Amino acid sequence: MRIETSAGPAEIELDKPRKAAFLLLLTHGSGGGVDAKDLLAVRDCTYELGGAVARVVQPYRVAGRRAPGSAIKQDEAWLEIVADLRRRVRKVPLIQGGRSNGARVACRTAIDADARGVLALSFPLHPPGKPEKTRREELRAPGDIEVVVINGANDPFGIPDPADAAEVRVIPGQAHSFRSGFDIIAETVKPWLERWSSSGL
Repeated sequence: MRIETSAGPAEIELDKPRKAAFLLLLTHGSGGGVDAKDLLAVRDCTYELGGAVARVVQPYRVAGRRAPGSAIKQDEAWLEIVADLRRRVRKVPLIQGGRSNGARVACRTAIDADARGVLALSFPLHPPGKPEKTRREELRAPGDIEVVVINGANDPFGIPDPADAAEVRVIPGQAHSFRSGFDIIAETVKPWLERWSSSGL
């Protein structure tokens, strides 16, 4: 389905059980799509737990661009998508996440989206070879909202410090795009999804 935003239309793949326990929004990296295997592993885990999963193709990708452009406009459009989907899947906890650039968006907007938690796959801590250009503040932007990071041990974009997230899971032998370790990803996110979707939070 399509959702109109101030940045143009977004395309959504929504997998929704009859009575969803929670809603998870997932999005892609800069030039990627929502069929990345790590995103699908998280989708499958979510659906097994009774959650609805919306995989979001952001407006710039729908328009055929590989770079997101203005972070401010990207975040505004994201929050419009969140608002629309929360009207479709009502009165359940919201969790959001993504891979790479999508993880940055999920972190930056977590407070305004009123998310219970954030899943950050391959969080790009800095551009390759430029550790001084850190994005640590984006990772920490959710404040008291818990963030779970899953990165490859060989990621040229760096690996966040465990002190800057609720959990940082490092998958041996993997770079920025995961080629394996999808079972580890599912194993890592499952208890957090259960925690964030519980009524006790």
